[in-house]
Amino acid sequence: MLQRDHRFRTQVQQAADVCLFAIAFGISFLLRGNERFSHTFLGMEAVSGDTLYHVMWLYLAIFPFVPSILASQGFYSRSLTGSRPVMMWSLMRGCLIVTIGLVLLIYLLKIVVPRGVMTLFGLISFGLVYTKEETLRWVLNSRLARSQYQRRILLAGMPSEMKRLRQLLETRASESIQVAAEFNLESDSPAHLIEMLHEYSVSGVLVSARKIQLDRLENVIQLCEIEGVEAWLVADFFTTQIARASFDEMLGQPLLIFRSAPENSWQILVKGLMDWIVAATLLLVLTIIPVLPVLAVAIKITSPGPVLFRQQRSGRNGAPFTILKFRTMSSNAEQSKHELAAMNEMTGPVFKLTNDPRITPLGKWLRKYSLDELPQLWNVLRGDMSLVGPRPLPVDEVRRFNDLAHRRRLSVKPGLTCLWQVSGRNQIKDFKDWVRMDLEYIDNWSIWLDLLILLRTLPAVLGATGAR
Repeated sequence: MLQRDHRFRTQVQQAADVCLFAIAFGISFLLRGNERFSHTFLGMEAVSGDTLYHVMWLYLAIFPFVPSILASQGFYSRSLTGSRPVMMWSLMRGCLIVTIGLVLLIYLLKIVVPRGVMTLFGLISFGLVYTKEETLRWVLNSRLARSQYQRRILLAGMPSEMKRLRQLLETRASESIQVAAEFNLESDSPAHLIEMLHEYSVSGVLVSARKIQLDRLENVIQLCEIEGVEAWLVADFFTTQIARASFDEMLGQPLLIFRSAPENSWQILVKGLMDWIVAATLLLVLTIIPVLPVLAVAIKITSPGPVLFRQQRSGRNGAPFTILKFRTMSSNAEQSKHELAAMNEMTGPVFKLTNDPRITPLGKWLRKYSLDELPQLWNVLRGDMSLVGPRPLPVDEVRRFNDLAHRRRLSVKPGLTCLWQVSGRNQIKDFKDWVRMDLEYIDNWSIWLDLLILLRTLPAVLGATGAR
């Protein structure tokens, strides 16, 4: 199935599932309608009868998350006519998480609902969605559905490539795609392609153009264009290991994009908003308390030199920016760095030293609890950095990268905290392991991963785990 078709069907499925969960919520209350319930919200307590009016707002609080929760359990990534146990297990987990989430929300907001409502809600929601899935399975397996929704296509390419594609389609897309015939791009004529389009009444031509001259490929696409038949070009001209391919358009020109970093999306927008809100809030709170002014005065009193340490670091795509930190070293630390080069504990271009003699007594304490990093909240607010991302390295260290693959860690904004910092940060002695964890973060990035890293950062900082 084409990705766009899969995306559309998934959206329809999600809308239907939200409605079924909402119906289950209503039924569970109607079945327990003989009991009274009370609720406390914003300090106001009231007692209600057998009506849903006083908990209707819970729909807005929980049900928008139903599609995301089911998707996280793999409910929408499976075949619609695939294994029943797989479908039931993922649905059961999803219903359980939604039910527990609703129970926690009701508990936190001090709402007392009739006993058994939540148990009924979980069971009924599972039953309704399961019934929908079985009905859909029966419909899709019917002859009428196959004639209406199954796409008939024509394979075009070299014999070896067409054999590979046919096997792939039969294994993974037999429910949505039927191969009607094959067209040999190397030996068959354009006239034969026209005959096949007319004879088999296909809705698309799947073209594998590896090692095929462009003029032959152009003929096929032009003929499909004239006939009003979709041409699907398998863009496997180049072999990539991690880059994901996508199509776009710029100034009317079609583009094939190979991307090995997260693309712009709603999650990226949420990440940016979260960065700005959290950074602004923390800066305001830490100034009012006042943590930042006290630390600044303490640094000024205990050692000569400026309060803030400024250094050029490499940001996204290597663009330099000025990072801010509370100064933890003597004022001539940068000038004496070369004298300690032989004592470097980290392999590669990065300099790390556990008992660095340049660190001041107060600086050692600031580093232990990562308080020296607090001014970087200003870098986050400015957009130079993010709350979560690979730690920014000095520009001169980035220039000494001896492996070009290491530069991919620069494809996203640097962060205040990252995966390696919450995974035994200073037990890592090899720069390759550091980069490996940064790339693991980039390849598996999601807003949920950021939240998980932030949650793991708090106990690591408070417990001074692995800090220097």
